[in-house]
Amino acid sequence: MTITRGLLIGGQDVPGASGRTTEDISPYSGEVFATVAAAGTEDVARAVDAAEAAFGAWAGMSPFARRTIFLDAADLLESRGEQVVELMAGEVGGTRPWAYFNVALAADMLREAAAAVTAPRGEMLSAQEEGALGLAVREPVGVVAAFSPWNAPVILGVRAVAAALAAGNTVVMKPSEDAPLACGLFVADVLREAGLPDGVLNVVTNDPSDAARVAEALIADPRVRAVNFTGSTEVGRIIGTKAAAHLKPALLELGGKKALIVLDDADVDYAVDAAAFGVFMNSGQICMSGDRILVHAGLAEEFTRKFTAKVAALPSGDPTDPRTVVGPLISPAAARRVARLVEDAVAKGATVLAGGGAPDGSVHPATVLADVPEDAELHYGEVFGPVVSLTPFTEDEEALALANDTEHGLTCGIITENGTHGLAVARRVRTGIVHVNDQSVADEPQAPFGGFGASGYGRFGGRWGIEAFSNTRWITLAGRHAHYPF
Repeated sequence: MTITRGLLIGGQDVPGASGRTTEDISPYSGEVFATVAAAGTEDVARAVDAAEAAFGAWAGMSPFARRTIFLDAADLLESRGEQVVELMAGEVGGTRPWAYFNVALAADMLREAAAAVTAPRGEMLSAQEEGALGLAVREPVGVVAAFSPWNAPVILGVRAVAAALAAGNTVVMKPSEDAPLACGLFVADVLREAGLPDGVLNVVTNDPSDAARVAEALIADPRVRAVNFTGSTEVGRIIGTKAAAHLKPALLELGGKKALIVLDDADVDYAVDAAAFGVFMNSGQICMSGDRILVHAGLAEEFTRKFTAKVAALPSGDPTDPRTVVGPLISPAAARRVARLVEDAVAKGATVLAGGGAPDGSVHPATVLADVPEDAELHYGEVFGPVVSLTPFTEDEEALALANDTEHGLTCGIITENGTHGLAVARRVRTGIVHVNDQSVADEPQAPFGGFGASGYGRFGGRWGIEAFSNTRWITLAGRHAHYPF
């Protein structure tokens, strides 16, 4: 049965002003999974109206009351694991383990947001005048525009709104056209049921053809004070430019070209398992997925043999089959794009060690490549699919040069049994996040999450998320009458 949803504006489920709708297609079956309202610019204005109207009461609500809402929402989300499994399988082709991973991390993000609500927020400053008091106080900015992506829909849907709401802001959320339910309306439903007041979180869904127009209207609205975007570097550049044109701060978490470095003192079997997870979880459709494995020449032969054998045996196909590891990509077009990247690399001299070949609908084979030349598109471009390249190195310096040879800077994994060695290498990798003796895919709600360069700027997590969506004010209180020269 097809799901039908409207927009969420002011706590009400409403149709778009034009009455238009758009279809949400299942990537595995190709069938219509849901029909949602197709918002226009007038709907954006209505949503911002609601968020602006709700801001004062939400910002002024008792912190303990706001904290309770986030805690209740976390419990509600955890209780709906099976709903998320069904939703993610149908809407984005997510496997069961990936869906439950989304549930667990998103629930913890809500709990971290709850903690942030009552955390200290400001400093006492030294004052120049005797008896004066100086304060640096962090306050909410107002209405925040939030853009949430489809690939980790519940995680990134929650992350799009949690810190902004915890800081006392209201939000207008534009979820991805590929997952308007999982990364938008479902998240809002959970928060509404937990007691979030009407208008504090509003959701506008849209047809893909209207995406640019809707996004521009949301960013340009003068009542919107900050922008939060997670998605591709290509679109992130556009969002960041438009936000800058309106002098609005933006938090951008974008793509990457992640490396997994297997040092000469690594445990090979552990490295193989870590690499398989870091590359092929969610079919490589994670901003932190490993695109490149750099392995020390002394371990390269053993690692390659064991890794390619493991990859060749990974079950793929139907996301509803509990055995499936490599499920479908978000669309047949996405699978064809990845196949073209592989074809281009092979035509220019790369060797296929496992996988390769044409995709089956949205399912692309788990693929391992070697000898990928620099002029191949995937050498520098983000794959965002189940494909990885292997490159041997002989010295740490060579591994660092290879890992840093990218405009991106999000995450990196370093596999070693020597923590001191791993930390020394980690300090010289130019990424926002490095995991020593682990692969590149990891997220913890209390930690600073983000990159730099073409991977974006700003940080989610803990106090960093609150700071991203609040404004610092300097307030003074004079302890006595001042003396003025005239």
